[in-house]
Amino acid sequence: MSASEIVEIDEHGKVVAGSGRPSAEASLHLTIARARGAGAVLHTHSIWSTILSDAAPSTEGGLAIEGYEMLKGLEGVPTHDHREWLPILDNTQDWRAAVPRVEATLAERPDAHGFLIRRHGLYTWGRDLAEAKRQVEVLEFLFEVMGRKRGMTWQP
Repeated sequence: MSASEIVEIDEHGKVVAGSGRPSAEASLHLTIARARGAGAVLHTHSIWSTILSDAAPSTEGGLAIEGYEMLKGLEGVPTHDHREWLPILDNTQDWRAAVPRVEATLAERPDAHGFLIRRHGLYTWGRDLAEAKRQVEVLEFLFEVMGRKRGMTWQP
């Protein structure tokens, strides 16, 4: 992704930088920014985040990642001896209506560095774009490690 593909919006969802229009999920980005005090929210549709979001049983409500050295790349995590819990939310076409559910999830998991949308992808954030980008890179690496460890494959 390049800088030209990023659309910056204000707290009302109005474009302030970049070209294009905000996604249909702009209300979700704004909710995360408010709840986490984030300066940047990023969302991916990667293969591994999508596969793992669907592989976790819906009864568990999330995906646990633990014991990997790369976890130390997440903001505030000082050791590989960490258990990251990423909630998984069901997908919807009406994220405005889902804002209360997202707010509740973020309040219940104040230590989470992101969450997954089932069969959709990852959301993560940071105090600025550089931190949010690092979180994406760390989590996407861990998703691929977990997927390969579970014997999952994909063909490009």
